[in-house]
Amino acid sequence: MTPVLYLVIPCYNEEQVLPLTSGKFKAKLDELVEAGKISDKSRVMFVNDGSKDSTWDILSSLTEENPRYSAISLSRNRGHQNALIAGLLEAKSHADITISMDCDGQDDINAIGAMVDEYAKGNEIVYGVRNDRSTDTWFKRTTARSYYSVLRGMGVDIIPDHADYRLMSARVLDALEGYGEVNLFLRGIIPQLGFKQSIVYYSRAEREAGSTHYPLSKMLALAINGITSFSVKPLRIITVVGLLVALLSFIGIVYVLISYISGNVIDGWASTTCIICFVSGIQMVSLGVIGEYVGKIYLETKQRPRYIISERKNITEE
Repeated sequence: MTPVLYLVIPCYNEEQVLPLTSGKFKAKLDELVEAGKISDKSRVMFVNDGSKDSTWDILSSLTEENPRYSAISLSRNRGHQNALIAGLLEAKSHADITISMDCDGQDDINAIGAMVDEYAKGNEIVYGVRNDRSTDTWFKRTTARSYYSVLRGMGVDIIPDHADYRLMSARVLDALEGYGEVNLFLRGIIPQLGFKQSIVYYSRAEREAGSTHYPLSKMLALAINGITSFSVKPLRIITVVGLLVALLSFIGIVYVLISYISGNVIDGWASTTCIICFVSGIQMVSLGVIGEYVGKIYLETKQRPRYIISERKNITEE
């Protein structure tokens, strides 16, 4: 029996790129249906993440023009990870497998067929992994590699050079639904689910139109979220640094006492100022890291919904 596949595609202010990529997504599904790899009930499901442009109007038109398209709209912008989980959980009751990918056309759609083939072999999670980062700037390539190294060094199970292009079975989505945290970092959660997994490598292209919605500030926020959501090592590092600073301070006190007893006391404001600035800096950084964890605890204890779906288009209850 051929599986029902839903492509889950988050969209935020994508009016420029949607007319270019939506047809390619549909064409790929049609191709796989004709090849007998997936069911004719397969759909392209777009998730409008509170776009401020005409994205939702375009998506509404697509769902009216062709039954292969479906769409949901969030009541407001909730961020890429929340939009993605909204689409995945919405598709769970309709699809045997889902493949999540970006709307900008950078993810190679030809890898979809390879992912479906891997699923047919018994793999319930298939990661789309970039085979190179030649389209990235030197800065982005270097920081990305450093980030993956830092995450792994802190004990986070993550797939290097993998974003959110992946296949998951309905059984995996059932397990994913049990993760109710507000601070989502799906790249770290998915490997924790277990199940049989495999990798499909692909080349990432340039964005087809429009500009990226992931500037440096959002990338840094995602990086910090990834570290603090899956590792307490930063807190342990603070403890180690604190002990080292305390040891240095103790040595300094001993030195001062010896100098005082021997009468070799030199009044110097520079050394005193340096020590105060150093210790104060350590304290501020430590408070910042602790505050990040306390803030996450605060958000989690509220148990507010991660998203609210305001509209649905071409989604049939089964």
